[in-house]
Amino acid sequence: MFTKFFRKTPLAWHQLIKEKIRLSVAIAGIAFADILIFFQLGILDSLLDGSAKSHQILQGDLVLVNSQFQTLFLVKDFPRERLQQTLAYDGVESVSPVYIKFAQWRNPQTQLSRSILVWGIDPINSPFSFPEIKDNQSQLQLLGNVLFDQGSRPEYGTIPDLLKEQEKVEIQINEKTVNVIALFNLGASFVTDGNVIMSDSTFLSLFPNQQPNDISLGLIKVKVGTDIKALQAQMIANLPKDIKVVTPSELAQNEIDYWTTQGIGFIFELGVMVGFIVGVVIVYQILYSDVSDHLPEYATLKAMGYSDGYLLGVLMQSALLLAILGYIPGFVLSLGLYQVGSVATQLPIMMKVSRALIVLILTIIMCAISGVIAMNKLRLADPADIF
Repeated sequence: MFTKFFRKTPLAWHQLIKEKIRLSVAIAGIAFADILIFFQLGILDSLLDGSAKSHQILQGDLVLVNSQFQTLFLVKDFPRERLQQTLAYDGVESVSPVYIKFAQWRNPQTQLSRSILVWGIDPINSPFSFPEIKDNQSQLQLLGNVLFDQGSRPEYGTIPDLLKEQEKVEIQINEKTVNVIALFNLGASFVTDGNVIMSDSTFLSLFPNQQPNDISLGLIKVKVGTDIKALQAQMIANLPKDIKVVTPSELAQNEIDYWTTQGIGFIFELGVMVGFIVGVVIVYQILYSDVSDHLPEYATLKAMGYSDGYLLGVLMQSALLLAILGYIPGFVLSLGLYQVGSVATQLPIMMKVSRALIVLILTIIMCAISGVIAMNKLRLADPADIF
């Protein structure tokens, strides 16, 4: 079946390359539609992936959060004693509390303040796997020393450059002076433009209204060989209902689901739909014009006994060729656009194999729909038109 189909390719190909300007316009139009789709999907994925990135690097097998928890960036505290209660369960090896709040960071060069996400941790039993925390463990325990996220937006100041010139950089956070002693790399998201890690003691000094016994997250490490799902079910059944017990992957998925339901997904999906419709219209116009210009030839083929099915096959081959020819530059240009967007926004915008395949399939469907619509004009090809 497919062999017979592709035997007709030369006719479709010769029709397309006969009008080189029209072919170029078609390729440019499809590439533009693909770029629009790639960009919308790329930004959406980067926003969702960025919002869940901090969850995915948590060093814990289970996480305790407030029962009303919705998103890490609007986190609600819960009693620290809930975390301590989990130590009574067989299989629990250690626990680690985490404090999370937004603070005002003053750029040391411009003196402008900007909101930044602050993580208060126990440096000895860190919830993160960043090697910089272990390397600066003793220094981080000292009051007033912090680590700065070098993946933060440049509006916080050129902290990495300043650290190359001096051992520490004095910064104002919540109108109090702290020292940036090292860097780590987490990256910005669409909710927060930067991150800073400090000891729980430094955190409490910057947030005097924070109750030490109220924490934002509780990380639980289990012993090797422990059935995590069974332990999780046991905790859910027995611990007070003012907390939830989830895995880090469940916490990350919760974050993605939260922002998706806030309308963010719909906005970008609408952009994909617009790009798809634009592509359908462009390809239809090209195919329609091609059919109109070659209507006598198609009528001749009908007079020779070729069926509408055969002519539709030729038209669909033209649509498939346009899809492939337009997809290639669209894909290549999107790679460059992702790179530019990633540098400009500090978001992890990158190409994924799954996305490349999805856009390719959408492009083929887009062109196929245009071919089917243009077929209405082809059916009008009457053998009498050749006389």
